[in-house]
Amino acid sequence: MARNRRPRRKTRPQNYTAPEKIQETVEITELGRRGDGIATLADDETCFVPYTLAGETVDIERIGNRSQIVTIKTASADRIEPPCPHFGICGGCALQHVSPALYQSWKRGIVETALSHKGLTPEIDPLIDGHGEGRRRVTFHAKREKNEVSAGFMKARSHRILDLDACPILESKLAPSLEIARALAALVPTRSKPLDIQFTVTNNGLDCNILGSAIEGAKIFTEITALANEHDLARVAFDSETIIERHPPSLSIGETKLNLPPACFLQATQAGEEILANLVLEHLEGAAKITDLFCGVGPFALRLAEFAAIYAADNDAASIATLTHAANNAQNIKPIEAVERDLFEMPVMPAELNKFDAVLFDPPRAGAKAQAEQLAASSVKMIVAVSCDPASFARDAATLVEGGYDLKCVTPVDQFKYSAHVELVALFERG
Repeated sequence: MARNRRPRRKTRPQNYTAPEKIQETVEITELGRRGDGIATLADDETCFVPYTLAGETVDIERIGNRSQIVTIKTASADRIEPPCPHFGICGGCALQHVSPALYQSWKRGIVETALSHKGLTPEIDPLIDGHGEGRRRVTFHAKREKNEVSAGFMKARSHRILDLDACPILESKLAPSLEIARALAALVPTRSKPLDIQFTVTNNGLDCNILGSAIEGAKIFTEITALANEHDLARVAFDSETIIERHPPSLSIGETKLNLPPACFLQATQAGEEILANLVLEHLEGAAKITDLFCGVGPFALRLAEFAAIYAADNDAASIATLTHAANNAQNIKPIEAVERDLFEMPVMPAELNKFDAVLFDPPRAGAKAQAEQLAASSVKMIVAVSCDPASFARDAATLVEGGYDLKCVTPVDQFKYSAHVELVALFERG
């Protein structure tokens, strides 16, 4: 029998010439969409320079249109001292060097620009800070190489792990997670790629999900159990399959508690979730029948059910089961009908939508193109959108406006501090 051979590495052509590294001085003209400074070169090409600000003159080294700072010759008045000593080395944050006023204006501008590209000019509220006590969930990379174990984020512009001692943007309850990640990486058999170890803060301790390896043998199970006991972990899962559950990982949503499925989606911060929910509740006050599309585990549905009957849909079976269980055991709420439904392939149609007073939709980053088209064809009086991507939201918003809806207001919310990510809540009304 012939042995399986490894595929040969692609070889470069014999006449291949490595891109030239160029050193030059440039002026930064604007802060780009991803947080890099933008400069225009002598040949009118655009160059991206991380960690720079408009108005700065910098010496750079570049290959093509990607570059790095050598020296800041003229600094912007909006440049501040980063709060983290790892900034610029760690690839986790892009904007710790920006003054609060410029940062808020720039992040609001991301939403404004995305909408203007679709011809939309609604009222856009000031940016709301949703950071609160910090992020309540994080994914660290961890790897054992010989006798050394490292855990942290990838270095900027690198596939190497920066071994971190702490991260200032996380909730304090996540502080032990770096030590735990290193301990897990020391135990778990790994291959060439690092492990991805997800941690989530819950009412009953940290919930841990390990990606990139499988549990093998009774010995490692015993060692992980001991580690979970030592650090009072609520649960340990491998690729979302529960291995150890010491306490059911639970969260409180309003007056309701729900037990989380492994690796389920949650808003990044507790404060951010509450701000988004309060905006949704404010817009939908008075509606008696609401459909919550892309509902997840129900952070909005369970709050809305305090005054309205809810039809909730999502394609994740575990999330729907969690929401159903929470709703069945909650006190003093209206009925919630939660169904598993792929809204990309089977969007809720106008005949179904027209039975409701209002619609809420909170899709993943790709947006809700198919569902937006059906909403535009409906006669629902009020629609509230929650989005984590201004570009896909602008596309869906344009569809609704073309269908006769007025985009009344947009409120940007900043859960992902120091990053280019921004969330928003928007209100549409049938004209």
